[in-house]
Amino acid sequence: MKSRLEKFGINENELPEAIKSIKRVWASKFNERAFISCRKIGIKLDEISMAVLCQKIIEAEYAFVIHTKNPSNNNKNEIYCEAVYGMGESLVGAYEGQSFSFIYNKETKNINIMTYPNKSIALKNKGYIFRSDSNTEDLEGFAGAGLFDSIPMVEYEEVDMEYGINKIFSDGNWRGELMNGIANLGMEIEKIFDGEPQDIEGVYYNKEFYIVQTRPQV
Repeated sequence: MKSRLEKFGINENELPEAIKSIKRVWASKFNERAFISCRKIGIKLDEISMAVLCQKIIEAEYAFVIHTKNPSNNNKNEIYCEAVYGMGESLVGAYEGQSFSFIYNKETKNINIMTYPNKSIALKNKGYIFRSDSNTEDLEGFAGAGLFDSIPMVEYEEVDMEYGINKIFSDGNWRGELMNGIANLGMEIEKIFDGEPQDIEGVYYNKEFYIVQTRPQV
C-alpha cells in the first residue's frame, strides 16, 4: 500500500494520515446509516465488499449535482441541478441552508431558477480524498454509494460566505454560462449511457468542468 500511495503522489510524511483515512472509509460500512439501509433490503454487512478509492481533490470553485430526470415529477425532459460554492460536501452533508438550484428543459432549453443559495458556510480543501467503492454501489433501487463515508486526508476549511460579492448573484451572464454548461454536461453524459437517467457529481474550477462520478439515477 505504501508504494502505491507514494506513486500516486502522497509524500512519506503524509502516509499515516492517508492510511488512517482509508481505514475510516472501510469502517464506515459498519455505521448506523449503512446498517439500517442494508437491513431493509436484506443485505448482511459481511456480504459488503469494500474497496477504497484514492482521488486527488480538485479545488472546486463550485460543486454541483445533476439529475438528468427531474426527481420531483419524473419528467425525463427536465434536468434538475443543484450547486454550491466550494466543495460538494456542503451540498450533500448536513449543512444548514439551501443550495443554488435550477431546472433545465431539454426541449425548449429554458432555465428556471428554483432557489438561490443561502448556506452560510462553504468548504475548501486540496490534496487527496478517499471514497468508498463497494459491491452495493449500483444495486437497482438502492443508492449504496450514499451510505458510506468519504474522508479527506486534510480536514475541510470552513469559509464564511458573502453572497453580495459572489458571482452567482452579481454576474448574470456568468451565471447563465454556468447553468448551461452544467445542463449540457448532463445531457451529454446521459447520451453516453444510451439515454438512461444519470445522477452526476462534478465541479467547476478555473473555467473548466470536471465530472467526479456518474451512476444510474434511482
